[in-house]
Amino acid sequence: MNLDGRTALVTGGGGPLGRAFGLALAEAGARVILVGRNEQALARAAAEVGEAARPAVCDVSEPAAVHALAAGLADEDVSLLVNNAGVAGPVRPLVDIEPDEWEDVFAANVRGVYLMCRAFLPPMLAAGRGDIVNVASVSGKRPLLNRTPYTASKMAVIGLTRTLAGEAGPHGVAVNSLSPGPVRGPRMDRNFRLTAELTGCTVEEAEREFASRAALGRLVEEDEVARALVAMLAMPGLCGADIDLSAGMIAPA
Repeated sequence: MNLDGRTALVTGGGGPLGRAFGLALAEAGARVILVGRNEQALARAAAEVGEAARPAVCDVSEPAAVHALAAGLADEDVSLLVNNAGVAGPVRPLVDIEPDEWEDVFAANVRGVYLMCRAFLPPMLAAGRGDIVNVASVSGKRPLLNRTPYTASKMAVIGLTRTLAGEAGPHGVAVNSLSPGPVRGPRMDRNFRLTAELTGCTVEEAEREFASRAALGRLVEEDEVARALVAMLAMPGLCGADIDLSAGMIAPA
């Protein structure tokens, strides 16, 4: 895939998956803007991606911050938006989750996608070209006990994607979602620790039980997800699709 001359904006750019996206996009030739809340994490990620990358601090769940980001990048031809920012949320039964915890998850995982699309889609529509990839999750499509805010938010992202594809597609902008399964890294490590505390099992047992739901019996790796993103961009007819990359994750019996 040749992305020479294109500028990609990746939210959640300071995290492991955002960095992996940045590396893959830069390797394909794109200039990369890594967006996130943590300035130091963004600087580290941009340094790893290399001279093709630059950091931009923004809380994508805040309308004023997204407006300021778009204004500051008005001279950039952002033709590729990767909405990767999100939070895992609480690991507890629904009845034990507070309303503000629920709202925090939806602010990061859904409102952030809406605000970024709202801000950066109009120039793509005017140009008659562009790509938006929203990072959802296989957990939006299968039961994941004690994770209702997260699973509900990711299903919302898939619904947003499919409808926005119908709105933007006729104008030359492809909108798709990428749904990873459990991705090996700090976030899943945290979830396994919380699951172990909640259920009384060990962290290792929590990870094995979770991975056993996948046909390949393992987690997916960050670079696998990043390569899947680039592969999606190489499919010019792909629009309104949701692509699973989950090692064959299935719902538990």
